[in-house]
Amino acid sequence: MNFLSHYYFDRSNQDANVVMGTVLPDLIKNALKDANLYPQKNEFLFKGNPDEESLLKGWKRHLEVDLYFHSSAFFFEKTAILKQLIKPIVENTPIRPSFLAHIGLELLLDHLLIEHNLIQVNHFYDHLSAVKKNSLTNFLEHCGLKDQTLFFKFLEGFISSKYLLSYQKLDNISYALNRICMRLWPETLNEKQLQELTFELVVFKSLLEKDFITIYQEIEIKLI
Repeated sequence: MNFLSHYYFDRSNQDANVVMGTVLPDLIKNALKDANLYPQKNEFLFKGNPDEESLLKGWKRHLEVDLYFHSSAFFFEKTAILKQLIKPIVENTPIRPSFLAHIGLELLLDHLLIEHNLIQVNHFYDHLSAVKKNSLTNFLEHCGLKDQTLFFKFLEGFISSKYLLSYQKLDNISYALNRICMRLWPETLNEKQLQELTFELVVFKSLLEKDFITIYQEIEIKLI
């Protein structure tokens, strides 16, 4: 799941550190693609510090939600549908339609959460801004991340730009998907292909919107 979908499960949580923890694995992955951190394997390192314990709690929540989501019938069914819709668009490119369908589904779920007013994006950013840098620095050090310069530069830009608000428009999701593909493949989608992708996202959204909330309900029950 993407950032806002992870936030959905802790949207009422007033502990900013837990909220940060729920999206921290993806923030690190975006900032430092080669970083592999496993704080859940050394929980004793975070004991005695409430902020770090909350960050770890959120981190573990992230892993749990992703496990439920990626093993769900909903995930396999929806990505299969979207893959068939976008396959002709990327036919003559190195981009894997299965990858694009996977990420496309996650971004569209974020889009629908915003559109249906199920989360408040500004509240999400308020929580991230409220986390003490010192607490996050210590947590990441205990995770084994010594050089944190690039991460904090990325985090600062992520918060200040409030980029996730752009997911309110489907054409912005097409451009976001294209940028993600650029990290993996040298060839990107041209303007015509992006327009075709947006069209297919509109088609898929009309299908997804009918029952998208069921995956959140399913996961919430499992989290309890």
